[in-house]
Amino acid sequence: MQVSSLNEVKIYSLSAGRSLPEWLSDRKKRALQKKDVDIRRRIELIQDFEMPTVSTKIKVSRDGQYIMAVGTYKPRVRCFDTYQLSQKFERCLDSEVVTFEILSDDYSKIVFLQCGRFVEFHSQHGHYYKTRIPKFGRDFSYHYPSCDLYFVGASSEVYRLNLEQGRFLNSLQTEASESNVCDINPVHFLFAMGTAEGKVECWDPRTRNRVGLLDCALSSVTADTEIEGLPSISALKFDGALNMAVGTSTGQVLLYDLRSSNPLIVKDHHYGLPIKSIQFHHQLDLIISADSRIVKMWNKDTGKIFTSMEPEHYINDVCLYPNSGMLMTANEAPKMNIYYIPVLGPAPKWCSFLDNLTEELEENPESTVYDDYKFVTRKDLENLGLAHLIGSSLLRAYMHGFFMDIRLYHKAKMMANPFAYEEYRREKIRQKIEETRAQRVQLKKLPKVNKELALKLIEEEGEEQQFSKKRKQKNLPSLLKDDRFKVMFENPDFQVDEQSEEFRLLNPLVSKISEKRKRKLKMLEELEAQGQEEEEEPEGKASDAESSESSDDEKGWVEEVRKQRKLLRQEEKLKRQERLKEDQQTLLKPQFFEIKEGEEFRSFKDSAKKQKLMKKTLEDRLKLEEKLGTLNVSDTTVGSKQATFKLKKSEQQRKQQEAEKRHRQERKTLRRSASHLKSRRGRGQLFH
Repeated sequence: MQVSSLNEVKIYSLSAGRSLPEWLSDRKKRALQKKDVDIRRRIELIQDFEMPTVSTKIKVSRDGQYIMAVGTYKPRVRCFDTYQLSQKFERCLDSEVVTFEILSDDYSKIVFLQCGRFVEFHSQHGHYYKTRIPKFGRDFSYHYPSCDLYFVGASSEVYRLNLEQGRFLNSLQTEASESNVCDINPVHFLFAMGTAEGKVECWDPRTRNRVGLLDCALSSVTADTEIEGLPSISALKFDGALNMAVGTSTGQVLLYDLRSSNPLIVKDHHYGLPIKSIQFHHQLDLIISADSRIVKMWNKDTGKIFTSMEPEHYINDVCLYPNSGMLMTANEAPKMNIYYIPVLGPAPKWCSFLDNLTEELEENPESTVYDDYKFVTRKDLENLGLAHLIGSSLLRAYMHGFFMDIRLYHKAKMMANPFAYEEYRREKIRQKIEETRAQRVQLKKLPKVNKELALKLIEEEGEEQQFSKKRKQKNLPSLLKDDRFKVMFENPDFQVDEQSEEFRLLNPLVSKISEKRKRKLKMLEELEAQGQEEEEEPEGKASDAESSESSDDEKGWVEEVRKQRKLLRQEEKLKRQERLKEDQQTLLKPQFFEIKEGEEFRSFKDSAKKQKLMKKTLEDRLKLEEKLGTLNVSDTTVGSKQATFKLKKSEQQRKQQEAEKRHRQERKTLRRSASHLKSRRGRGQLFH
């Protein structure tokens, strides 16, 4: 059981057991169940209270004994018996259910509106009858006095099906292009439908005429709301005879009195998501509204938030168990959530033990299984000397670190730093001493970095404080006490260099501005002393004199900047002359370069040629290589180009090839001379 609290309202999640780490093996989970009583006694309020994949709608029968839910996949309906705390039956359907309604006090009469335009009727034994409506339906309501079903959907018509006669009646023709939701008032049976254009049309079923029209889209737009399109109606619910709550697709809930066209209150969820469900809690005058992210409970008179819940998965529907503090949600997950909020009311009769259980839990605060494990990062392991355990069973990788047993962590910490307690004790004593020192009279100490700037700020702050005290104004925050700028007075890297060019050029301007500020403060003090208003000019000084004074200040500042620029140029000239003298005094010594073995030095012209070649474009270099024969570019049959390169040979390879060539030529000449001698000898023998 998970417990959360918002605005001091305890919310008990009964469907979620005690939090267990996902990486724990089944063996360890079984061991924890044997050791820990809380895990062994986890609450499973209703057995198998879930769907295979997703649950879309959930409702409670009027007698409170049966809870029915629909979901996927495959499309099915499940009925749970609260007296037996288990599932009573399950029926599979042909298509997904858009919404359903329990017509009887128990589960014996149910109507399903399916996404394939089908309307399916179920009795106690199972499927009873199936029919079809002309357009795709989105919602329907049952009118008990006349036994009529009103269907709204992707059409301007409202289809009526009479269950007593077993036939369709004349449709209601509306002005809307499409309708999303509908509801019938339980007191005077007024039929209301929410349209895609953001309007609510109210019809009288007796005369089949429209009796009212509310433009909720215009009323939902307030000064704080930001909308991107036209809000449509996504939820509708009556409360008693006169109140009606409307939910929009942009996340606003509007509460109306049927006697007025203006909403009593507009509540924004601030998520920009369509409102899925609206419920009323009459004992505390609360409205429970839900979108796909959050369930909010707020006062219908003031709009003040009572509490809220944010489940782990997206919400599809919310159901409040009658006359109790139990809340159930259908989610985008297999498990359907059950919440118990004791402030809303007592637990239902079939689970009255929850009241005693929650009282015991409030007396004994719950601890989590994560208390037995410590989360450490890789840096923490290196500090403890346990980096060699990474990859072993003692560490479990999780996010950017690891989980390890808390006992192992304490042992390793004691061995790594045995004097940790002494350091902690000394730190606490130092903090206590600092607290007592803060009560004494403190002297203003200048920081180590930027002392001149700090002194200037302190002086200006003192002058402004004196002036603000006289005028009874609030003091501005000090720059020295601001955490955003404290590094400027602590880190030496932020030290102002007064010899730099930027400072010397800006210093005349800063000094003139500070002088102007001082003169202005002095002038304002004189005005205050004379009892004149701030807008009046000081006596004996006209506005022309003030403007002439400001122009003189600007001239003086320009002259000062020019003077600084002239000095900077002279300093730069002197530095250049000194560098030239140093260059002339230095003697140029000859430098020797070693040539690699096997290479021959030709001249410095080769390097110059290479540099000149590298400066050329790729196209010029390719053309030059084509001329030299090292590159051959030709067109292929498919229209592309083919390039063939010949690698340049080094000097050593060239010499080796020349030697081989000479050797081959010498062997050729030897073979020729030998063959010539043989031929001469043969001719001589013949002659003899």
